[in-house]
Amino acid sequence: MARLNFVLLAVLVACAIGMIAAQHHARRAFIALESEQAATKKLAEEYTQLQLEQGTWGTHKRVEAVAAKSLGMKLPDAASTTVITVASSVDARASSGDGQKK
Repeated sequence: MARLNFVLLAVLVACAIGMIAAQHHARRAFIALESEQAATKKLAEEYTQLQLEQGTWGTHKRVEAVAAKSLGMKLPDAASTTVITVASSVDARASSGDGQKK
């Protein structure tokens, strides 16, 4: 009977150690999951900030200001602007004879 009790005690100790090891593994996995979720949240915030920054830097007004300041570019005035439409382009070719096939 003492021998059976000793075997049962050994099995009980082994099960207790196994349960402690499983809980330790679960805690480590939970800590790793929390860490990864925090990193994901931080990266999402950084991505949002980068999108806002991209929107700010890519505005038409800012691009025009940078082009005017650093490259000396400016918008043409209305007198030097010519609007060419498709219909007027075809009429011009037809009147000059370039658009006709012989």
